[in-house]
Amino acid sequence: MLSFERSAAAGRGLRATLLGASMLALAGPALAQPRQADVEEVVVTGSRLTEASVAIGTDEATATVSITREALLSAPAGITGLKMLESLPGFNVQANDALGMYEFGNSVSVRAFNFQQIGFLLDDIPMGRSDQFGGSPIYRYVDNENLARVTASSGAGDVSLASYASLGPIVSYITRPPEEEAGGLFSATVGSDDLRRGFLRLDTGEHAGVSAFVSASGIRGDLWRGPGTIDRTHIEGKIRWRFGLGELMFQTVHNDYFDFDSPSITKAQYAGTAGDLFSRSGRNFAYLGYVPTLPPLATAPNVPFSNAGYNQYYKFAVNARKDHLYGLTLRLAPTEAIDLVAAAYYEDKGGYGVSPEAYATSLSSHNAERLVVPGLTAPRGIQYGLSVPDGTRQGVNARADWRIGINTLSAGVWVENDDYHRTQARYNVENGHPDGAPLLDEPVHLQRDYVSVRDTVQLFLKDTIALFDDRLKLDLGFKALSIDYSIEGFRNPGDYIAQRRPKLAKSWEDGFLPQVGAVWSVTGRDQVFASYSENMALPRGADDIFSAASPAPPAPDPETAKNWEVGVRTNQPTFNASLVLYKTRFENRLQAFASPVPGSTTTETFFQNVGGVEAKGAEFSGQWKPELLGGRVYFNANLSYNLSEFKDNFAAFTIAGNRVPDFPEWLFQGGVTFEPVEGAIINVSARHISDRFTNFTNTEKTEGYTVWNAYVDLGDGFGWGPLEEIKVRVNVDNLTDEDYLGTINTTTNTPASFRPGPPRTVQVSLTTAF
Repeated sequence: MLSFERSAAAGRGLRATLLGASMLALAGPALAQPRQADVEEVVVTGSRLTEASVAIGTDEATATVSITREALLSAPAGITGLKMLESLPGFNVQANDALGMYEFGNSVSVRAFNFQQIGFLLDDIPMGRSDQFGGSPIYRYVDNENLARVTASSGAGDVSLASYASLGPIVSYITRPPEEEAGGLFSATVGSDDLRRGFLRLDTGEHAGVSAFVSASGIRGDLWRGPGTIDRTHIEGKIRWRFGLGELMFQTVHNDYFDFDSPSITKAQYAGTAGDLFSRSGRNFAYLGYVPTLPPLATAPNVPFSNAGYNQYYKFAVNARKDHLYGLTLRLAPTEAIDLVAAAYYEDKGGYGVSPEAYATSLSSHNAERLVVPGLTAPRGIQYGLSVPDGTRQGVNARADWRIGINTLSAGVWVENDDYHRTQARYNVENGHPDGAPLLDEPVHLQRDYVSVRDTVQLFLKDTIALFDDRLKLDLGFKALSIDYSIEGFRNPGDYIAQRRPKLAKSWEDGFLPQVGAVWSVTGRDQVFASYSENMALPRGADDIFSAASPAPPAPDPETAKNWEVGVRTNQPTFNASLVLYKTRFENRLQAFASPVPGSTTTETFFQNVGGVEAKGAEFSGQWKPELLGGRVYFNANLSYNLSEFKDNFAAFTIAGNRVPDFPEWLFQGGVTFEPVEGAIINVSARHISDRFTNFTNTEKTEGYTVWNAYVDLGDGFGWGPLEEIKVRVNVDNLTDEDYLGTINTTTNTPASFRPGPPRTVQVSLTTAF
């Protein structure tokens, strides 16, 4: 055991103290969530407008916005939970395809944060880390049709929300409960690239307080770029029992996902100036759908498939995941002043990923291990690289609220264990042929076989004080967070060669992370708000950091952030709007950048501490339904300005004052919706992303772009016989077929690689309730 494991013991002491304190808080008078102050009724309504008070976060002390179910149902059928965020102010969402299905092609940034620094919750269940390997990214756990709303705090999520990943932002996905009446919902979709999707939800209705639903969806389509398919089967269900003092809810999600990869490409490859062996260029640059004929290496003339070019065959780039989540939530209201909520959950995850490795790379690694690792076989040609992640995650998230006089006192505790196992090795394929069956009994060299564990305790206490007849609301709170981390096993090839299985451990903790906020209701329609918060997060990419070549790599400090924001919001009879100014300061920021995997064209992302980062900017969000157009036309718009800069130099690179890569300075989304007649809706929207730098040294950038989208919804309110709400919707993404570079795999000082944005995509959906 390494010496810095002593900090793990200290962490366990703090965690025990936090747990004990939280149990005392819950054992005393229960504490309750603050109730929103009444706001005068507003008349900004429309079939695709989010409810005014929800859209701008009325009564919230932080910048909080939401998308309601009505607005969500305008999106293309099958859109993922992550891509939904692109309609919120400040969120820069990049996706490999129109639905955001391809997991390794997604990226998100907001203010100074990226995907892995945002906390996600599904109802009352924290989603943990968002890593594709071993994490619980939100897009695996929701179907759009089952959502009631999505609520996002882009800078400072409420102190009561559980997450060890968030440095401020929190996004909550609230799903629909079972319906009180029996019925169902069916949707069928066809679209570009041979897309086929079906969705079915069945509700039992409520009987003696018990109700339930089950839903299933299946989606299959071709990759728009190159050969291969994407397949997803998704099942959700809930059982609810409502009784005198509250309700008990069981929910479950099962997700089975499989896809083929597409490559990230450099600007030179995109432009066709990289001297590609197969003359590929442009946004359609893809893996090969055929096995090429290439000469063997001069150093291996008797190995027919020793040429590194064979790693471009698409069957060597695959991802598959199976995730199962179970949750049990109890809600009690023993008195009018007391609310209790406790959610227990269990998650089981597994899957595999495949990547190629060239013969020469495999031979070198094989020779380094063959004398010390038994059971290895010499490489036959191209290699089948297999990574297998699996693990479990389980926890309890509980809170209590008590309304007493002008105070609403809240307390809660979250405890979680995340146990993750990953293996990785290279195997021969039959005859070394790229189209040969994998020979899993012929390992060529081994790379990983480790277990990493994350034990987390979070405690929060908060008092919400209502003053001046509820016109002023003060939030005073803090949370304490403790994370124990350990990794044990073969972390890298060097561990196999040295025949060592080190166990490394580290604890990160902070017993006082404050959050204060205020909301002043200037009138019944206008509010001013401000907040300050401090956050700490588990170091991103901890497994990669602790898998460095050294037996005992230096343990990283946790990322910390301080967030300031001040804003105004208004709810008027024909419009609502919110404007917020913010500043965020990071310490010990771990910045991700991509490095090529040896012997392959794929990349893996690693994290290094780049010191301090500061971001400042403004976000505007609004909806307007002018009277002069008879209420048939309404508008919505989001506009964000962001300046994110490094404050310290990194290694030998002078980057202080440089822009953080992949953070656009300007981001705009706006749309107009027209209801020409009853039962018909037409919408056109635009999304603009300004230039983004691609590396730390700011020596390369990618140009900004604008994407136009449109949809037509017909049949709103139409029914026939037992069928209700029969609708046909046509969605067109990238209406003008804009050719652009989207997701960036950032680098330190070299040209980055990108994923091109998808071309024009069309979907047609038929939906009916019954």
